[in-house]
Amino acid sequence: MASPTPPPLDFGNVQGDILAGGLPKKTETYFFFQIDSLRVKDFRTQLAKLIPLITTTAQTISDREKLAQNKKEATHKKHRPPLVKMSGVNLTFSHKGLVQIGINDDIGDTAFNKGMLADAETLGDQGTTSSGTFSPDWFPAFKQDIHGLILISGDSHATTAEKLEEIKKIFLVEAHNASIHEVFSIVGDVRPGEESGHEHFGFLDGISQPAVQGVDNNPLPGQETVRQGIILLGREGDTPNVEGVTVRPPWALDGSFLAFRHLFQLVPEFNAFLKQNPIPIPGLTREQGSVLLGARFTGRWKSGAPIDITPTQDDPALGKDPSRNNNFRFDFPEDPLTQDRCPFAAHVRKTNPRADLQDLGISTENRHIIRSGIQFGPEVTAEEAASEKTQLPRGLLFVSYQSNIVDGFQFIQQSWANNVDFPIQKPVVPGFDPLVGQAADPASRTMSGTNPQSQSTTLPLTEQWVVPKGGEYFFSPSIPALKETFALAG
Repeated sequence: MASPTPPPLDFGNVQGDILAGGLPKKTETYFFFQIDSLRVKDFRTQLAKLIPLITTTAQTISDREKLAQNKKEATHKKHRPPLVKMSGVNLTFSHKGLVQIGINDDIGDTAFNKGMLADAETLGDQGTTSSGTFSPDWFPAFKQDIHGLILISGDSHATTAEKLEEIKKIFLVEAHNASIHEVFSIVGDVRPGEESGHEHFGFLDGISQPAVQGVDNNPLPGQETVRQGIILLGREGDTPNVEGVTVRPPWALDGSFLAFRHLFQLVPEFNAFLKQNPIPIPGLTREQGSVLLGARFTGRWKSGAPIDITPTQDDPALGKDPSRNNNFRFDFPEDPLTQDRCPFAAHVRKTNPRADLQDLGISTENRHIIRSGIQFGPEVTAEEAASEKTQLPRGLLFVSYQSNIVDGFQFIQQSWANNVDFPIQKPVVPGFDPLVGQAADPASRTMSGTNPQSQSTTLPLTEQWVVPKGGEYFFSPSIPALKETFALAG
């Protein structure tokens, strides 16, 4: 830990995308950059001008309260809430970025130290090996050195573009004496209309988040509470994973590791597979059997209603009720040994197994992450739907925060989603997470339990519908660390 007795958590010290629901956003720009090797001092000096623009958790809480009040007033007046102009900024660094600016302390995470490119094979990403070196099938930009990432959220593209230009001027981007250079940028957007809050396959997303002690003081039913150190470095529950590193550097207190993944979703192909493989249960139409298959892949209906509670039909009222839509544990009497209600390999069960481990006396506290991503790309076009082939890029800009990447994101992907034998101690092999489970040979993926009336039957998953195209591990320092360790006085 950074200190045997760290001071009480100050929301003004923590970057605003990490806790309290993250930066409010209708759109978000991810600006990946390199720091000019000849202008490191300039960058660190200019950084002092950026720090006042960085959104803190205190500001996030205030912004969310303003939005809630805006919505409440609009409801009272019986009209749609007007957009509130609002932006947020956060700053993170890769391990190579820290080294570039001369910060060489080991902050105690082996995955962060290596970077995600070196971790891609471990994560199951597709790629090729030449002369003993694995190269994932990523976009070339993600194979370059990326030193940092600036996240800019807002109510509109105009708002985020305005803020990005303000930031670029600080670092003289595109000028001959620029201290940073853009590697590339990605823009994500909340989906329109009734699809807001749903990922591109159509399922309500972001429901199951942990509550953090001292931050989320009124957890919802079914919401698990974790110690602050599961998300923030230096707090109770935080544990480094580098051999010989038992103490985080003092400046790392209240920072958090960010895992970023550029995930493409093959939506027309996914929908075609559901259409071609309806669950053949008497009384269901083919369309209903296809809808049920999608729900059993995910562990939720598109409304967000968990199939462990309502296994045979959707319940939209349940799905939109935060007091009920996460209040389940896979602990119905039949749950441990049958897939009657929910397949063992369903996405939400693979990535948050609840009673599957807890009732065996295995704690899952250190496996919790806070997700804060956003969708990217357009809606499926009529031509794509008709041809059942993806023509336009779309998917998820995945972001997770944790104090330990090895125990958090990396473990969930490698040891749970990609592990055909997880959850453990089941009477049949569960198979891959059908959504995010990765295999070197995508055609080798299978899953059992899709048909509740034939639970040992495995269904070949003929295509990888979520395809990683890049990513990186970053560290989001606290505001005091940025001021006292990263920035230099002018």
